[in-house]
Amino acid sequence: MKWRLFVLLGIGLFSWSGSYGEPLKPAHFPSLVSSLKITTPLEFCAERVPTEIQEIRERLEKELLLSLWDRPQVILWLKRSRRYLPHIEEMLKKSGMSEDLMYVAVAESALRPHAGSKKGAIGFWQFMQSTGRKYGLVINERIDERRNIFASTGAVIRCFKHLHETFGSWTLAVAAYNMGEDGLMAEILEQGNNDYYQLYLPLETQRFLFRILSVKLIFSDPGRYGFLLSEEDYYHPMKFDRIQVDCFQDTPIRIIAQAANTHFKVIKDLNPEIRGHYLPEGSHEILIPEGASKDFQARYQRLLEHWSADQKERIYVVKKGDNLSSIADRFGVSLVAIIFWNRLDPNKPIHPGDELIIYRKGPKPIEIDKDEDEAEAGSSWNE
Repeated sequence: MKWRLFVLLGIGLFSWSGSYGEPLKPAHFPSLVSSLKITTPLEFCAERVPTEIQEIRERLEKELLLSLWDRPQVILWLKRSRRYLPHIEEMLKKSGMSEDLMYVAVAESALRPHAGSKKGAIGFWQFMQSTGRKYGLVINERIDERRNIFASTGAVIRCFKHLHETFGSWTLAVAAYNMGEDGLMAEILEQGNNDYYQLYLPLETQRFLFRILSVKLIFSDPGRYGFLLSEEDYYHPMKFDRIQVDCFQDTPIRIIAQAANTHFKVIKDLNPEIRGHYLPEGSHEILIPEGASKDFQARYQRLLEHWSADQKERIYVVKKGDNLSSIADRFGVSLVAIIFWNRLDPNKPIHPGDELIIYRKGPKPIEIDKDEDEAEAGSSWNE
């Protein structure tokens, strides 16, 4: 019976591949041993890597083998690269810094904005909160710029400039970035050596630069390692308009999405630094889909006015004996919805006199009369 099952499964897979696309192509890529043959000089930020030293070459080969072994991960690195690396590379060039530093982001986060570590590092460059704030990032419960490709890259440029000025080499700057400035300085003084390749450092830091170098080698010539991606295989580059949004109070992201003629998820994906469902009070520079900035401000102001008026009509004043569950039952809405609408902490009690926003049938997209919207847009244009 088992062999019959395997035969049927094989027939099914063959039929599926023929019905839903081209048959899968067999993989052809170099052997791991041949992939280790590095015949040209290797540099990091114009600093030579002494691969003629056996121990140095071994450390490099280990990281290269580990990267090549996880081929699905490398494919994702490459596919994401067109989305983010051009922006990082441009910012590095404007700052007069080597493009080699962009490979740090690949090694740290695999180019994922929400990547996190057990120690609390977050984002493209894996900043800890204290370090991120030190270099100018906004990090709180509402906004976390470690997840913003532009803000975090600006911070990492300031960080690397400082570390390079402190230690005098990019290899040591990268080591300090990984293990901490004070820890590296202490090791240099104790060991009487300022050569990264000859320092005994925490094992993660000893591997860190070589992991970055393995990324550089693969990205410099993907085909040599068997990663043959066509243009359509890469994920599309980020295309966006940059706009200024003024919020006189906490404002639902869905309002911004409607003003940009898009969806909540699109705004969140373009602006991963925004935490939760509301943009906090204040002025914010955010990204919206390319082309959506035309008449955005007029649509936004009109939607905001409708939303504010609607809010006033839906205020419920908490009475003695009320709790969130009883209020949810009374209005036929979910407890979670009330928490979202009012940005409540479910672990904290409510009190008589508190005001809650309740959408009895759930919030609906705000509809603006077309003529009214066009008139508003025309008025804004004339101003």
